[in-house]
Amino acid sequence: MSLIVSEWVDLRHHGDRDVAPGLVDLAVNVRQGAPPGWLGDVVREAVGDLSAYPDGDRARAAVAGRHGRDADEVLLTAGAAEAFVLLARVLRPRRAVVVHPQFTEPEAALLAAGHRVERVVLSGAFTLDPGLVPEDADLVMVGNPTNPTSVLHSGESLRSLVRPGRTLVVDEAFADCVPGEPESLASLSLPGLVVIRSLTKTWGLAGLRVGYVLADAPTIARLAEAQPLWAVSTPALAAAEACMSSRAHAETETWARQMAVEREYLVAGLRALGAHVVPDPQASFVCVRLPAGRDSSAGSVGSERPLHVRLALRAKGFAVRRGDTFPGLGEDWIRVAVRDPGTSDAFLEALAATMKTSPTR
Repeated sequence: MSLIVSEWVDLRHHGDRDVAPGLVDLAVNVRQGAPPGWLGDVVREAVGDLSAYPDGDRARAAVAGRHGRDADEVLLTAGAAEAFVLLARVLRPRRAVVVHPQFTEPEAALLAAGHRVERVVLSGAFTLDPGLVPEDADLVMVGNPTNPTSVLHSGESLRSLVRPGRTLVVDEAFADCVPGEPESLASLSLPGLVVIRSLTKTWGLAGLRVGYVLADAPTIARLAEAQPLWAVSTPALAAAEACMSSRAHAETETWARQMAVEREYLVAGLRALGAHVVPDPQASFVCVRLPAGRDSSAGSVGSERPLHVRLALRAKGFAVRRGDTFPGLGEDWIRVAVRDPGTSDAFLEALAATMKTSPTR
């Protein structure tokens, strides 16, 4: 672990930039085959109400009911990304700390708002040790499960970071990847605790832009004051309400359990090829360190091999998410989305062929 003032990386690089027409998309961590037909019907029906301004009362009540909270503890947003921007605008931290590797938009939003940011950079198995967070940090941001490592931190370790005078922001965009959501803090109402959820990942609604913030009522009121009027469209509000239903919850649980089987299949194949996979992944993607090539004359690691592997995979029709734009990872890391076994087989075959032909120095 290290604590550093932010060093430049391309925080605005995201998986969609690694994808191109004709490539099998393993770079974007949005569930494939979604939204389901019934949810698509909800969105299409809502288009008929576009002449009226959006009214978020029903969606907000549905989200509150889903998490056992009051409606004034919920703010609907245009995806989780807007939530990070609102927090950066509203909060005035003296010492802001972002726990990396993680989704880079929280730090990007803070920097864009003029805040100084420090990083707690995890290593090894990338599990959180609360003792690594500076005691005087008054803003702490962490993902759970974390993008890109797929690590699920314990709810107990996260709760231990809550204290008077501190805002703890937990990004739970992938919490519904875990059956039962055992480590989620979404239903916990504590002063200073902010939980951000996204509906774009599991439900395939990235183009619709919908998410929400859960926090104490005074914090939600401040964020709402900073949010533009009618920021969330009528179709997005309709989708949010529908995704809180018992039907949606049951479907999510079924998908999460099936996805876990498919994830283990992918992990086994990657490890059989000699790749290092971050242990015990829990989200809809895995974080992989590629074996490095070696200079036969000097015995040094070949830095161009990982790049060659990514480019060669593109040539074979597969897009993966580069890892070097996540603080704490390097060029030898990639993130791979979990797909069906047939897709994983094809990808693993392409990766095996690519690794056999990748250059050494």
